[in-house]
Amino acid sequence: MSFINDMKEKAKQNIKRIVLPETEDIRILKGTEIILKEGFAKIILLGNKDKIISLANENNINIEGAEIIDPEKSDRLEYYIQTLYELRKDKGMTIENARKLLSENSRYFATMMVKVGDADGFVSGACNPTSDTLRPALQIIKGAEGVKTISAFFIMCVQDKDLGENGVFIFSDCGMIENPTVEQLSDIAISSSESFKELVNQNGIPKIAMLSYSTKGSASSELTEKVINATNLAKEKINSLNNSNDTICIDGELQLDAAIIPEVANSKAPGSNVAGKANILVFPDLDSGNIGYKLVQRFGHAEAYGPLCQGLDKPVNDLSRGCSVDDIVGVVAITAVQAQKN
Repeated sequence: MSFINDMKEKAKQNIKRIVLPETEDIRILKGTEIILKEGFAKIILLGNKDKIISLANENNINIEGAEIIDPEKSDRLEYYIQTLYELRKDKGMTIENARKLLSENSRYFATMMVKVGDADGFVSGACNPTSDTLRPALQIIKGAEGVKTISAFFIMCVQDKDLGENGVFIFSDCGMIENPTVEQLSDIAISSSESFKELVNQNGIPKIAMLSYSTKGSASSELTEKVINATNLAKEKINSLNNSNDTICIDGELQLDAAIIPEVANSKAPGSNVAGKANILVFPDLDSGNIGYKLVQRFGHAEAYGPLCQGLDKPVNDLSRGCSVDDIVGVVAITAVQAQKN
């Protein structure tokens, strides 16, 4: 079974309500038809009902079964306005600003739905930049209890099933934190291990490679020291959480080939409990992470799902503006599974 098919089956075990605000994009409506047909999530579409239905009919798309909410006409609008004002008034939010955001910006409306429990998660980004999805989530939903660093990751499904976890990797952070500190990099590693358990293999062992251009001291600089220090700090945090090496493995600094290729690992990092068998790759900065996932996706013909958020109290996930209908369906399935823990 493929990774996404596995997500769909898990999602069916506890059906969740996922909001899709970008209903002017035909891909969203096509994705809605597939999701409803396969029955792994309930879908809420935001926008003018007549326009949405007309666009669907013009393109022979069946969205029967989806709930359609017009934010401007919603009987929950005033409640959301007051709630948003109370949440953000210390940051300068006024009632007038809250009304404008919730009436005119569907991503804010979707975020409020998730915040107050009227929906379980939302997915956006098909026709809006990542910041338009993540900004309201970071402002309104905020981090889960005990989480200091909210970050983003990709699920990468490669063709070689001998790599990663049966061909599945988590790449972090490829979508949010530009230049993480040592503290943030250690948090990203730990959050990624939790995402692995939640989505990839509940009974598997996260094997985290802290990536660098150096392996085990083959080069020395501020850049390599940052990765080494983040690795050591992450190990301390893992130990404080009463996790042993049997539940989470982490090592660094490691070059990419040493992290995933056993023959290279035996030469460059003998004795490592991660090298040659990593299933989580933590990149030192957003430049390398974003470039890395796109190289694997485009040159390696891998499936890429994300950027997905980790550390938020409730699930909100982004789409690439170049996403396909299948990408939308896949990210909704992942979001539905993430919502099951709440």
